[in-house]
Amino acid sequence: MWHYNAERRSSTARFESTHEQTQLLSGQFAMKIVTHVALILVAGVALGLIGRQMRHSTAPSDGPGPDEVIYGNDNAVVDNATLRPEDVANDTPSKPPEDAEWLSEFELLERSGEMVSTADLKGAPYVVSFFFSTCPSICVSQNQKLKELQDEFEGQGVRFVAISVDPENDTPEVLREYAARFGADPDQWLFLTGELNYIRRIGAEIFQQPVNKQFHTERFVLVDPDGKIEGFYNWPEKRQLEALKESIESMLQEEASSKKS
Repeated sequence: MWHYNAERRSSTARFESTHEQTQLLSGQFAMKIVTHVALILVAGVALGLIGRQMRHSTAPSDGPGPDEVIYGNDNAVVDNATLRPEDVANDTPSKPPEDAEWLSEFELLERSGEMVSTADLKGAPYVVSFFFSTCPSICVSQNQKLKELQDEFEGQGVRFVAISVDPENDTPEVLREYAARFGADPDQWLFLTGELNYIRRIGAEIFQQPVNKQFHTERFVLVDPDGKIEGFYNWPEKRQLEALKESIESMLQEEASSKKS
């Protein structure tokens, strides 16, 4: 009997010892899991903060950041990269073809079926934008902003020049229907199309904007009556859109004053 009880106590002790070891190992394993999860969460937060900081440092803001410069009007903000045609997107010419000079003027087909050139646009300020008619979102918002500008400056001389970056689809007929959706005045708001490679060159070499098939920036380019670029404006930013309006008003006032004198 004593021998049996001793063996039973010994077995119980071994079981309790094994159980304690199992609990200890389980606790250590659980602690490792908690530690790893905590590290993953900390790393995720850190990466999120870094990504947010990078977006803030590169995205347009209410004032010029370290990667931005003022070009033309003090209110017009533009990234350094857009100032150099050689820095634009893939497939956009970094320099003119060997047998051609750098473009300084252009001529494109308007929705009316008439050709429009830079010479036709001189003598009054105009705002250039790039778009394509099948764009479901950004282009729609962009052209709504242009509609607001057209209404605000109705009959005041400034023109709006929208250039398609999908010319194969955007024929004059398509552009007429598209322009009608926004109530575009045919005398004040022009919709132009042409050959894609030529339009890429126009974007890069004349207006310093990276454009490609169904690809464009969210910038309006303001050109003065002499055909010189006054500045670039990120239209989604309210401050820059207001600055564009101020610049247009200033140009119109100067033009009116020069005519009086």
